[in-house]
Amino acid sequence: MISQRTDTTSLANALRAGSRAALARAITLVESRRADHQAAARELVQALLPQTGSAIRVGITGSPGVGKSTTIDALGMYLVGQGHKVAVLAVDPSSARTGGSILGDKTRMARLSHCEQAFIRPSPSSGTLGGVAAKTREAMLLCEATGFDVILVETVGIGQSETAVCDMTDFFLALMLPGGGDELQGIKKGLVELADMIAINKADGDNIKRANITAADYRGALHLLSPRSEHWHPPVVTYSAISGTGIAELWQKVLDHRKAMIASGEFASRRREQQVKWMWTMLEQRLMARLRTDPSIRTKVKKLETEVAEGRVTPALAAEQLAELLN
Repeated sequence: MISQRTDTTSLANALRAGSRAALARAITLVESRRADHQAAARELVQALLPQTGSAIRVGITGSPGVGKSTTIDALGMYLVGQGHKVAVLAVDPSSARTGGSILGDKTRMARLSHCEQAFIRPSPSSGTLGGVAAKTREAMLLCEATGFDVILVETVGIGQSETAVCDMTDFFLALMLPGGGDELQGIKKGLVELADMIAINKADGDNIKRANITAADYRGALHLLSPRSEHWHPPVVTYSAISGTGIAELWQKVLDHRKAMIASGEFASRRREQQVKWMWTMLEQRLMARLRTDPSIRTKVKKLETEVAEGRVTPALAAEQLAELLN
């Protein structure tokens, strides 16, 4: 235990000193399923807590083909040019099958992936959404402790993963494409209610007119929905990730939102709510892990699964008996 504490202390010091290599090791530690690694990870994150919380946390979602990776590359390089240190993280519950969105798209972040002021990390290669999201939250804190002051969290745009990313970021950005008569087909009520801004990509060349029409349609649709905050009405902007046009304006909206949220006190209250949600997510993860790994419990779980499958015990009664096993 002494050596583990010493290792954790030295790792924490390396992170505070801004070591990217130490950050990669620390995130690997957080993602490990070994009990001793998980204990060390908890100790590490707790030790670094005073150095966290000051970064701008932005969630980015959008359907495949919308240009998320190109957008992150362009935005990241713009931010680096403004003197920021940028970390890019992914929440991808499907990564066990697909290999992870950022792993597949990293070639499209060619500039940012070679930049010393940036750090790119895909989501864990397996696990449920809750587990992946929890690890991403911890990775975000580690990035902040290492000195990254802008955290971009990408989601593959699958229902629950959007909500998970929204629950760990300060600003949620939804990327859309210019349409052609079916402009609003991508407007999912749940997503738009979460979004702090909608950005129409590929507003360049012959697409500019279509992008402007699509933006106008989204603005009209947003008027029919209740905004997430009474202090902020989500704007709709157009930009081009390829040419970089509109990237500066897009980022200014993020800053405007942060200023409005801080002034109203909603920024602090939202951060507090996120911390509590994180606690419950971690608790659920620990309880589920115990059900799956504790040998004495696992045997009873298997027996109950069989009885439920065969119709001898109701799911409700089985759930009650499983809950009692955790007492």
